[in-house]
Amino acid sequence: MLKFAANLTMLYGEHDFLGRFAAAKRDGFDAVEYLFPYAFEKERLVERLQKHDLVQVLHNLPAGDWDKGERGIACLPDRVGEFQDGVGRAIDYATALGCPQVNCLIGIPAEGADPDETRHVVVENLTFAARELKRAGIRLLIEPINRFDIPGFWLNRVDQAVELMDEIGSDNLFLQYDLYHQQRTEGELAATFRRLSNRIAHIQVADNPGRHEPGTGEINYLYLFDLLDGVGYEGWIGCEYKPRGTTSGGLGWARGYLRPVQRTIREEVLA
Repeated sequence: MLKFAANLTMLYGEHDFLGRFAAAKRDGFDAVEYLFPYAFEKERLVERLQKHDLVQVLHNLPAGDWDKGERGIACLPDRVGEFQDGVGRAIDYATALGCPQVNCLIGIPAEGADPDETRHVVVENLTFAARELKRAGIRLLIEPINRFDIPGFWLNRVDQAVELMDEIGSDNLFLQYDLYHQQRTEGELAATFRRLSNRIAHIQVADNPGRHEPGTGEINYLYLFDLLDGVGYEGWIGCEYKPRGTTSGGLGWARGYLRPVQRTIREEVLA
């Protein structure tokens, strides 16, 4: 049985962030993920997870100044100290939240950056992160992202990620396989999954075009979900998409996977 996690950064935008935990549980999700936890005290997030009986399955390492367009700092030679501090902060949060894995957004190199120096610092940073996270019992993931959505992003192809993983040689470095990004970059979704299934620790879904719910675009998710179920994929599948309407109203694609929770009026108020 496939397991789906609600991405609270993308879903339930009609609620404030802390209210999204209850909304996800009501719709039948047993797990959540989101980009970053760091704007909130760990204790507040833990309270939400426990209150709504949810599992935290993923968040990202600190990725620089998001509001100013930074999308990771692992590729920036002058930010190594900040990157290493961020690994420590991610371990602190992931440990408190019971989160078994974190994703590293590699980032966008500075204009005119030396390619060899950029690759070297990426390797050094990921080597450090994989080692420190392993000591804490937390997996490190890296994610190729298409260059239409984030122009200039350093890591954009799956095979590029695998070459990087092979060079580093850590047994604690895995692939985050986002089907939306892969479709926009290379396609071959099923064949690539079959080829690299032993390297993939987490999957994310959204359809194309528009990055909306599965079933709204060109990706044959019925086929892909049958494939994942048939091979016994045991990881979580993160729902990292932009709902076309309300999140709850667009979950018809997940019927059969989620178990909506029926609550009393009093429970709705207290949530």
